[in-house]
Amino acid sequence: MTSTTHEPAAGQAGGAEPATMAPWWQPLGMLERSTTAFRDVEKVLARQPLARLTTVGPRTARWASETLQHRIAEPGPGTPRIRLTPGLIAQVAMDESLMAVAVGPSRFPSRSDYERVGAELALARDRLDRGGFLADPASFHPAPPPLEHPAMSEGWANGRSYERLWWPSGYEAPADLPGAARWDGFEANRTASAWVLRHDDDRPRPWMVCIHGFGMGTPFMDQGAFRVGHFHRDLGLNIAGIVLPAHGSRRPSPLSGEQFLNFDLMHAVFGMQQSLWDVRRLLSWVRAQEPTALGLMGVSLGGYLTALTAAFEADLDLALAGIPVADFLDMFRHHSPRHVHMRAIEHHILDSTAEDVLKVVSPLAMAVATPKSARAIFAGLGDRMAPPEQARKLWEHWDEPEICWYPGNHIGFFWADKAWKFVDQKFEEKGLVA
Repeated sequence: MTSTTHEPAAGQAGGAEPATMAPWWQPLGMLERSTTAFRDVEKVLARQPLARLTTVGPRTARWASETLQHRIAEPGPGTPRIRLTPGLIAQVAMDESLMAVAVGPSRFPSRSDYERVGAELALARDRLDRGGFLADPASFHPAPPPLEHPAMSEGWANGRSYERLWWPSGYEAPADLPGAARWDGFEANRTASAWVLRHDDDRPRPWMVCIHGFGMGTPFMDQGAFRVGHFHRDLGLNIAGIVLPAHGSRRPSPLSGEQFLNFDLMHAVFGMQQSLWDVRRLLSWVRAQEPTALGLMGVSLGGYLTALTAAFEADLDLALAGIPVADFLDMFRHHSPRHVHMRAIEHHILDSTAEDVLKVVSPLAMAVATPKSARAIFAGLGDRMAPPEQARKLWEHWDEPEICWYPGNHIGFFWADKAWKFVDQKFEEKGLVA
């Protein structure tokens, strides 16, 4: 290539750009100023109880602006280039609308909540440190006893019958941690549950265990989300789906999952620890059915728990994390309105204190037991609930396994053919086909 040097014109300062040429960095500067303006608008609107939905436009525009910056700059490892289309922008707006409704002013903490939660986290960090759990987060999770004789009943959803398993969870929150008695006081949460679809014949078949997302936990919703009709009928799988703590029939409040992930961050610690406990017990029951292959698949919160389970279960033929969350503190920071965010920092709720406490339930803080060949991820390019950075973090921690990026939002996995073709491919590769 030939390099050309432009001499400054007469009357021009030496080295200045010709007046007719826009500097190469000018588009980035314009986009950065636009992004700042969008953030300012969002901060104002987020404080108004009835104006939350009006943040959808600014947040969607901010995403588009940042995406354009990403396209101009060189993307980092594991971060795909995003092709902006009207359909993708519409899906981003859909996610933002759902978040605006879900995280409204009625769910903002009171002033006393900040003080209480901050004090609980400080005490928890001290006790977890003294117990050696911050140095070895995996040791925070004792191996549960096998599940041997669950109670069974019959159910009906989506035009098909299924079996329902019930058993005492057996989990108790560590008594020396703040908030343990509050969590253990959720009576309905003490009974673990799962739904099962299996074939009538007795021949050995592969099994898939499903872990649903936040706010789900009913057979009608979960079986539809995981396309169990296809996997049961077309691929010949037997399927079991866990009901996570504080979800579905186990919820202690009207909204499924409300007590699992809220401003009480100790609930997240206990919820994750109990989820791993219950999932591992269900896996022990499935293994007793002598499966020809065993896969674990989770979406959203279930993707996080799939990754957490993969830190303890070495014999999984497939651990598939869909639209996964990987770093909950980053999620809280991303979704919190600015005034909530800043006040939480003041009370040491979104700083290193919380990072240390949540480390004991973070899959990113633990070595992976499931073989690399059995790990896989799919994620949405326009996901605003669990942004692509979340999947990228897990992808890096999992030593860069195969990952499928589909052009859609968080809930877009329901209809994302690209993602489901990827899932079918992984199932076939790992022997999860009868």
